[in-house]
Amino acid sequence: MKRDVTVDGRPSYICFSGQDWWYFSRAHSDFQLMLRVARDRPVLFVNSITMRMPLPGKSSRFWMRIWRKAQSMTKLLRRPVPDVPGFAVLSPIIIPFYGVSWLRRFNAWSIGLQVRLALRRLGMSRPTCLVTIPTAWDVLAHLEHGPVVFNRSDRHSAFEEAHQGTIRAMETELLRGADHVLYVSDVLMRDEAAMVGNRALFLDHGVDADHFRRHPPEDVPADVRDLRHPVIGFFGGFDDYVVDLDLIAHVARSFPDATILLIGDANCSMRWTEDLPNVRWLGPRDYNDIPAYGSCFDVAIMPWLDNEWIRHANPIKMKEYLALELAVVSTDFPEVHRYDGVIRIATDRDSFVDLIRLTLADGGLATPEQRRAAVVDASWDRRAAELLEVCEG
Repeated sequence: MKRDVTVDGRPSYICFSGQDWWYFSRAHSDFQLMLRVARDRPVLFVNSITMRMPLPGKSSRFWMRIWRKAQSMTKLLRRPVPDVPGFAVLSPIIIPFYGVSWLRRFNAWSIGLQVRLALRRLGMSRPTCLVTIPTAWDVLAHLEHGPVVFNRSDRHSAFEEAHQGTIRAMETELLRGADHVLYVSDVLMRDEAAMVGNRALFLDHGVDADHFRRHPPEDVPADVRDLRHPVIGFFGGFDDYVVDLDLIAHVARSFPDATILLIGDANCSMRWTEDLPNVRWLGPRDYNDIPAYGSCFDVAIMPWLDNEWIRHANPIKMKEYLALELAVVSTDFPEVHRYDGVIRIATDRDSFVDLIRLTLADGGLATPEQRRAAVVDASWDRRAAELLEVCEG
């Protein structure tokens, strides 16, 4: 296999992410891994080329999604992190109608052209390709590149808004064609073992344990400092195919004297929170401030839907909660059982409420120090080193 190089001899990387630098949380694994790789290797981070066009009747808040993506595409190629000059972000102009064959081909050609121009400008040639989103498969045909590493963080064909047949076909081609396939889900890795074979590797998510440290009460942000306790909290994205909003409402009704504190952007309507007086939805907050907000939680919750997407997921916030020493109550999904000694796991909505009540009474499983110790060694620096070993070892 021909090694990928840049003009100065250093390996270079391109990441086709499922996220967008300009509006997704910096906590996502693509950002965390590639920022660390970029400390001494050139990296081109390609913002999400998406899996579908948001449409009325099929996508919630579709105009917001279109406007947000359009704003991102105006930024083109930039270096957004001054102290990591090797990290460049490209926001390609896209036409995401993947169910229409000729538009799909034109879109792949157009994105490929934009990526080639960006690589030329950055002095990068034959980069190693880290692919998180399956729609990048078509684009790779238009690039000269080195090894392809499929970062299989989710089963994207389970996403109901996408053209599932097309996405499933792209996933299959990536699984067959990638030099390495990285998994964060043991269940998904086992499901695809026959197809991937010895190219499969488990690379767990990490956590920035230095960032996610518990803050003292005086450092809690002013807008939550006077909340009524206990505070039952959640931080992260509110997507209606991931988060069980009805379960959160059930928790709010079950604990009328508690504050249900919700922090994060939403791709779905959050007007239901207006009918529950003890629910505070603050919307998104800066990644740098999230640990201070989380430090006011008495119980942190992971209220996931029971669907195929979640069954193959490994939420990063699980480690972030534990790094903050928080008592955690979660719905049941396979990856949470890695931490069943420090996280309480509910099997239905009533037991979810019961376990929150128990946690408020006894402080949760294990000690705060033991919760943090369960994840403190899972640093993103270590994960990035493991990734480079896969790509260059």
